[in-house]
Amino acid sequence: MKFRMLATTVLLAAPALAWAHIGADASFHHESSAFLAGFLHPFSGMDHLLAMIVVGLWSALASRRIWIAPLVFAGVLVIGALAGLTGFVLTVIEPMIAASLLALGLLLATRTQLPTGIAVGLIGGFALFHGLAHGTEIPAAQAITTLTGMVLATLSLHISGLLAGHFILARSVWLPRIIGAGVATIGTGLLSGLI
Repeated sequence: MKFRMLATTVLLAAPALAWAHIGADASFHHESSAFLAGFLHPFSGMDHLLAMIVVGLWSALASRRIWIAPLVFAGVLVIGALAGLTGFVLTVIEPMIAASLLALGLLLATRTQLPTGIAVGLIGGFALFHGLAHGTEIPAAQAITTLTGMVLATLSLHISGLLAGHFILARSVWLPRIIGAGVATIGTGLLSGLI
């Protein structure tokens, strides 16, 4: 019951916290620690937070090798962040992050099992855009320290999703479908501009 209340609260709060990165992130300028700023950044926007948790949830519920998607996401996130640091920017970053919520939500809702190569490509593709978004906001002088914090936070969110997935798997068939449908709905709302 508590998990249902938490999931409902997260989904209802999503519109207010939808975008983690509109322009430069002021938190990097006000935090005394670049590591702490990097660690906290994935928690600052519901789009990133949900994507990272859902990667873990989906892995726990639909993958035989539960560690592959989280590690690929974290690794490619770093590659994307480093590309963003060099000034590489794409105009489709925000729509692709929204699309990642839609796709990941649908994967979770349907508990779709993908061949490893397709899963790696899909998760890696989404992670690249999440990384690019983060990389454009990281001060170059603090890049390594900030990225270290960011990757540890990302992995902790993936692990939280994995643990929650195992907890849900033992107790409910419908809860993953509801959470996945909710995340997909948020992704659709972000893509359409309604959120």
